[in-house]
Amino acid sequence: MSLLHAFILGLVQGIAEFLPISSSGFLVLVPEWLGWPQQGLSFDAFIHLGTLAAVLVALSGDVGRIVWGVVKRDRLWGGLGWKIILATIPVLLVGFFAQDFIETTFRAKECVAASFIVWGIVLFVTDRWGRKKHAPVEKISWKQSLTTGCAQVISLIPGTSRSGITISAGLATGLSRETATRFSFLLGIPAIAAAGGYHLLQLWEKGSVVEWLPILVGWLTAFFSAFITIRLLLIFLRRASYAWIAVARVALGIFILFF
Repeated sequence: MSLLHAFILGLVQGIAEFLPISSSGFLVLVPEWLGWPQQGLSFDAFIHLGTLAAVLVALSGDVGRIVWGVVKRDRLWGGLGWKIILATIPVLLVGFFAQDFIETTFRAKECVAASFIVWGIVLFVTDRWGRKKHAPVEKISWKQSLTTGCAQVISLIPGTSRSGITISAGLATGLSRETATRFSFLLGIPAIAAAGGYHLLQLWEKGSVVEWLPILVGWLTAFFSAFITIRLLLIFLRRASYAWIAVARVALGIFILFF
């Protein structure tokens, strides 16, 4: 893998992981568009860990309050920590038992395109007509957190977007855009860690050869692009909506499907 290849895919992962546009879908499509071979398992694992590091740094205040709240048994922040843990269980179970089936069955271009279109429409609808209550993230209810966690299972299908489907679920349950987005990012921490760990375990079991320099370039690119994306998106959502991203998703899905 060339360093340019690693840089572009790291950039794609870093930006698309936290925008509701599907990093897994773009990691399938970009190599196909550019005529590259699919990147190896080791590269995917490490760039996932790059985005994990980015969200831990970008939301370090919230992460610290959650960890300390769990330790101190705080009702709000500690409760949020337990809600995130329980909301992560559905995607871990389905991912453990069905990940290989999903990756071999749903990686076709047509499936990715359909996911872009369908979940783009869902994002548009929930963004426009969801009842938005401006409650802080630590006051999210058990129902809202578990609904969002169950929706996260759908993100295992390439083209869906983990952040997109969880933000849509949050909006549908009455969260504001900023709160739904912040919770989506926090909910993504254990999910991204599990995905990266799973790929690293497979890498270790297969004894694969690792190209460390491209991996380092990809990790650094994914980290910095994800960090900037998270910060800018949370600022952007104070005055704008997801409608334009939803429309762009649908348009891109149609383009992929027919061209």
